[in-house]
Amino acid sequence: MTDNVPSTPDQPDESRADEREAQLEAEVEAVEEAVEDLAEIALEGEIAEELLEEMVASGAQGPEAEALEADLAEIAIEGELAEEVLDELEEAVEEAVEEAVEVAVAEEIVEEAVEEAVEEAIAEEIVEEAVMEELAERAEQADEAEVATEAAEAELDRALDDALVLDEDELLAESAPPVESPYDRPGQWFVVHTQSGYEKKVKQNLEARISSMNMEERIHEVVIPMEDVVEFKNGKKVVVQKKVFPGYLLVRCNLDDDSWYVVRNTPGVTGFVGQGAKPSPLPRRDVEAFLQVKPEGEEVATRKGKPRLEYEMGETVRVREGPFADFSGEIVEINEDQLKVKVLVNIFGRETPVELEFSQVAKL
Repeated sequence: MTDNVPSTPDQPDESRADEREAQLEAEVEAVEEAVEDLAEIALEGEIAEELLEEMVASGAQGPEAEALEADLAEIAIEGELAEEVLDELEEAVEEAVEEAVEVAVAEEIVEEAVEEAVEEAIAEEIVEEAVMEELAERAEQADEAEVATEAAEAELDRALDDALVLDEDELLAESAPPVESPYDRPGQWFVVHTQSGYEKKVKQNLEARISSMNMEERIHEVVIPMEDVVEFKNGKKVVVQKKVFPGYLLVRCNLDDDSWYVVRNTPGVTGFVGQGAKPSPLPRRDVEAFLQVKPEGEEVATRKGKPRLEYEMGETVRVREGPFADFSGEIVEINEDQLKVKVLVNIFGRETPVELEFSQVAKL
């Protein structure tokens, strides 16, 4: 008679089951991380697509705008691909969880789903490269067409210019009537040097002396040459008047000993400008240039002076308006002539240069 000895559980089998369960949990966590990454890429793609639509609506143009549009299009495509992969991955994981009865079976299903997702991602990357190559080829064709169009327009302009050429008699007949020049007024124009910053006061002193000494018949006019200059103040373009030659006045007079004495001995006057001891009158071209004489119908051009800049290189500013409103970036270039700055905007981790007007940015 033999005793029935109960069997004991197989310890090695339990250890292997625990290892498989731990491995399964690690893989599930990896899948969840992959899902989170794909969801983030999909969200970036939606944001990039919205920015791209705003840029198209705002009519942004230029090489930098085109480059930025290409970057945003690439991000949008990546987002769409990530969203598709995310959907497929989530479906695969749900099926694996529903069908998993044992730990080993669930582990097998999750591994297969991950492998399929990786293969699909590789396939999507290949498709994306093909799409980008197609877009680059179309852009090159568009550039060639634009060059051909510009050449045709230039040729048409030349043909129109040749057809509209007038002979000398027609040009003389159609020329605008002459405008009165300050040079043709009685007397001659002389440059008088004054103490810098006191031009207005010296002008008042000289006019008072002319009146008190009855020199109106010899000294006719005293002018501070001024010009309109565009400046940038408080985020807005303004036109201000500036002295053409700080520290100098223009005096129109019949110069003799008496008139010379009146001008030379006016408080604030340091002397006439000219070679040698005798003052030199200004020629016509200088008079008309300093006093900004233009033919009738033409406006005097407003000069863009050096603006009083509110921004500095390397300064971080905020975009106030446009497709990138509320973005911030570093100033990498300042164009004083066009009153524009180039700001390095961070879009999804990519530093993208964007050209903006002074009025479109603000200090932080």
